[in-house]
Amino acid sequence: MIGSRTATQGAVAAGHPETVRAAQIALEEGGNAFDAVLAGMAAACVVEPVLSSLGGGGFLMARPADGEAVLYDFFAQTPKTHPASDDTDFYPVLCDFGTVQQEFHIGMASIATPGAVRGLFEINRDLGRMPLKRIIEPALTLARDGFKMNRLQAYIFGVVGGIYLSTEASRAIFCSKEEPENLVREGETVSNPAFADALDSLAIEGDELFYFGEIAARIDEDCRSGGTLTRADLEAYRMERRSPLSLDYGDARLFTNPPPSTGGILIAFALELIKGIGWGQAEFGSSAHLSRLVRVMELTNTARVESRLHQADGENAANTLLDSALLDTYRNKVLEHPKSMRGTTHISVIDGDGNAAALTLSNGEGAGYIVPGTGIMMNNMLGEEDINPHGFHKWPTDSRMCSMMAPSLVAGRDGELIALGSGGSNRIRTAILQVLCNIIDFGMPIEAAINSPRVHFEADRLSVESGLDPDQISDLVSNFSDYKLWDERNLFFGGVHAARFDPSSGDFGAAGDPRRGGSATVL
Repeated sequence: MIGSRTATQGAVAAGHPETVRAAQIALEEGGNAFDAVLAGMAAACVVEPVLSSLGGGGFLMARPADGEAVLYDFFAQTPKTHPASDDTDFYPVLCDFGTVQQEFHIGMASIATPGAVRGLFEINRDLGRMPLKRIIEPALTLARDGFKMNRLQAYIFGVVGGIYLSTEASRAIFCSKEEPENLVREGETVSNPAFADALDSLAIEGDELFYFGEIAARIDEDCRSGGTLTRADLEAYRMERRSPLSLDYGDARLFTNPPPSTGGILIAFALELIKGIGWGQAEFGSSAHLSRLVRVMELTNTARVESRLHQADGENAANTLLDSALLDTYRNKVLEHPKSMRGTTHISVIDGDGNAAALTLSNGEGAGYIVPGTGIMMNNMLGEEDINPHGFHKWPTDSRMCSMMAPSLVAGRDGELIALGSGGSNRIRTAILQVLCNIIDFGMPIEAAINSPRVHFEADRLSVESGLDPDQISDLVSNFSDYKLWDERNLFFGGVHAARFDPSSGDFGAAGDPRRGGSATVL
């Protein structure tokens, strides 16, 4: 564990006020940024239950004040074997996003080996200052006493309702007490005392309870009825410590998630393209700025698709678009790993000692299965069509899944430090890219950089958020046959939560993205 003076200052940003509050409590009690981000992670598993769970996984980009940045990979791992037969508990659920419906697959055979519990403990052992028992206290209180469901979380429940209504155990936790046939609504109180008990037991007995003990035994037993995950998968799970992907951009150095995940490499690819062409004299929001930004997104997406599906073409694309060995160095590592693009949340913390933490967490949409007696919803990472191009249950076995999640740190040459990341599935990379350019290229404070309207280009469709000049938008969309103009700021465009520290002035800053329930505090 890292020891130092009491951190009486700091900044926290996350996707829920209670997540922020849990991290704040850790800092106020003398914890460092890593204690705080783990406290936020535990709380998020209670108050952001669709987006985060100890049954899922994630990544932490950590930079100790006196050390080098390191990426902690505690994301999901595919099981060691495919299903033994076609008789699996694996079925589709239709989720309603309002303007579009999307099919997800859930059930016991959709569960990949989770890494969140391992990450919680090993990060605490490596970097923490406080005992885990103290770190999780805010989460225990929330789970036992209950919390008020806010508007964003209620909306997300409305989208994925079929999943959380799919099993009796899930309904017992997440259904409305006033209308038991429906999920909880905004303003209703939700509690999960079984989760509090399980988390408390884990803090006392250690992570082996989950991977070797009673919890592992129960998961193994239940998965024998139509599942794929086994005790051997749980016992073999390892958290990976990786060297971050880093590059210089403007007057700053970026540290982001390296392969086998794809989000960081695609952000780096886009930044390298921008370095080569620049913005010219374009101002933020101008037609020139927007058209060049969309073109960068288009080329990045093309390179992503080609490198994943046609390796040779991908190599040629890299040589054409980027005069660098950047993609050549990592492409094969990316190609070897199945990809997950699911619901996510993010937490950023910087403390008074200069420790910085950016943590992104995901549970997919949830498998519907609650581990009995624990209140823990398991992930449905294996239910993603994108990792099964040849049909379901044909993923590479015993392989770390890759992700668009890209928790990142930005170190300025003047010592300024920014921790940031985003939820938003495959919009994560474009959300982070735009915020980075807003800060570094257009000189915006982090709050303005996050709140500024965004665009997203994918699958030949341009999406434009409200808030840009109508004339500039008209010029931009005239070049596209398929586009959507949004009449509001929307969680579709990601949710970047960022914390900042300027050592020259001693000032802290933090901003949560309002698109995804963002909340922030400065101590």
